[in-house]
Amino acid sequence: MIDLRSDTVTRPSPEMLAAMMQAETGDDVYGEDPTVNRLESKAAAMTGKQAGLFVTSGTQGNLLALFSHCERGDEYIAGQDAHTYRFEAGGGAVLGSIQPQPLPFNARGEIPLDDIRRAVKPNDFHFARTRLVCLENTMGGRVLPMSYLADFRVLMDELGLKTHLDGARVFNAAIALGVPVSDICQPFDTVSFCLSKGLAAPAGSVLVGDEETIARARRYRKMLGGGMRQAGILAAAGIHALDHHIERLAEDHEHARLLADAIGQMSGLALQEPAQTNMVKLDIAPGRFQALKRFMADHGVTVSTPRLVLHRDIARSDVERLIILFRQFDAQQQ
Repeated sequence: MIDLRSDTVTRPSPEMLAAMMQAETGDDVYGEDPTVNRLESKAAAMTGKQAGLFVTSGTQGNLLALFSHCERGDEYIAGQDAHTYRFEAGGGAVLGSIQPQPLPFNARGEIPLDDIRRAVKPNDFHFARTRLVCLENTMGGRVLPMSYLADFRVLMDELGLKTHLDGARVFNAAIALGVPVSDICQPFDTVSFCLSKGLAAPAGSVLVGDEETIARARRYRKMLGGGMRQAGILAAAGIHALDHHIERLAEDHEHARLLADAIGQMSGLALQEPAQTNMVKLDIAPGRFQALKRFMADHGVTVSTPRLVLHRDIARSDVERLIILFRQFDAQQQ
């Protein structure tokens, strides 16, 4: 099987499983799991932050950031199609009474800075208090330019707002830009990143920030039932991923470019945009996509949406097979 649904479908490598089996553990709720502590310190150092918190998922990491920056009745600004707004079950509003203010992304995956400025509420008791702005990097496979992030930080300082980055795939962004991940994280007060996507760990994310904010987040993690006790078994997978799976993300990017370039040359298939990282996005009508989905399933390939995601478990030979299959489908549709 070739699974193109997401980079969350990766399975632990034998080396990662060995690291998990050998992990030293303790009770993390008491702060006594040495492997979790190592992961949190490592994540903080890599991102240029003071402290880290191991959490169950990117959704939980983002929610803890909202809780830690905002109070009940406050507001956060996020993109209309951002994970923090659209794909996390409304947790900020439902559990934190924090109002979302969604804004449209532009074609580069940015929230235009003038739109952010206009969306900030006046200091008037009729309105929710704007406290936080959330960005996402990568955004649907698109990488935010460093110049945009620098201008964003200047505006946030001017407006006195806190900042959070949903960096689920921030290491993909760093590899694509050729910069240290800390450079991308620098403009943000908090950053969450996933270990269970392109980094290919079985579970978990890390929220990083200053010590005071992470201490608040740790309390909220307990409130949400996120204390996992002997979590060092999972944290060991995260450490292995950070040590061994970052640079290899370039392979996923190269595979995505190969597949996108081939599809772009076909007469009956088109792309939404060039592949920047590990995602290939098809521009295809719904009915034709359903035909593609059935065709691929008949040939051992799983797709769920027009977004095709390359990851560690897809080899170069798999990409070559995919290109052949797309060509066969394209020919049948003529």
